[in-house]
Order: sequence, then structure tokens, then C-alpha cells
Amino acid sequence: MLNEERIKLMTKMASYEANEGKRNVAIGNYFRGDYIGLQVIKSVISGTIAFLLVFALFILYDFEFMMSDVYKMDLLEFGKTVLLAYLIFVGIYAVISYLIYAYRYTKARKSLKMYYNNLKKLAYLYDKENRK
Repeated sequence: MLNEERIKLMTKMASYEANEGKRNVAIGNYFRGDYIGLQVIKSVISGTIAFLLVFALFILYDFEFMMSDVYKMDLLEFGKTVLLAYLIFVGIYAVISYLIYAYRYTKARKSLKMYYNNLKKLAYLYDKENRK
């Protein structure tokens, strides 16, 4: 005989597995520090590429001015300014990435915990029905 509670639970679990469950299982396979660290490293690399692109666009935008003033400006000071801007940009980007990925990891683990509790409940319902 069909158990309505068990069917509802199985439908809910199948929907979870098909949608957000795949991503959450992938996240749940990592330890917290490993997942967040890997994502922050990816973010720092992406931030570096973005900074280099923006800096190149800045240089190319006013290339004539740069070339005419290259002998007048203090290149060491300019390099320090660019390096400081890079460090600030990447530092802020890394902190924001850390916060976002820590939140995502916590949310995924909480969701997986609910999923595993539903699996236990489903197993209990099967055992209960088989005992009858």
C-alpha cells in the first residue's frame, strides 16, 4: 500500500536533488577551510586579471599623455601607487569573496543536513512499514 507521507517526502527530496542538491553536494565534499580557500584563490586570480585589464585600459586611454610625461614623472612613485592600488583592490575583493563563500558553505551544509535528516526519516518510514 502507498504511504502518502513517504511519497511527499520522496518528492521533496527528488526536487532538492534535481535543483540545488547537485551544487550543495559538490560544496559539501570539501572541508570548510579548503572550500573557502580555493574559492578565495580563484577570486584573487580573477581580481588580478580584472585589475590588469582596467590598468591597461587606463594606460591606453591616455597613452599620448603617458608617453609625453614618462620622462617627467617619478616612475618609482608611480609604480608604488599602482602596487598600492592593486593590493587594496585585491584585498577588498578577497575579503568580500571570503564572506560570500563562507555564507554559501554554511548554507549548503545546513541544507545538506536537512536532506540527510529526511533520508533518515525516509529509512525509518520504510522500516516501520516493513515491520507490519
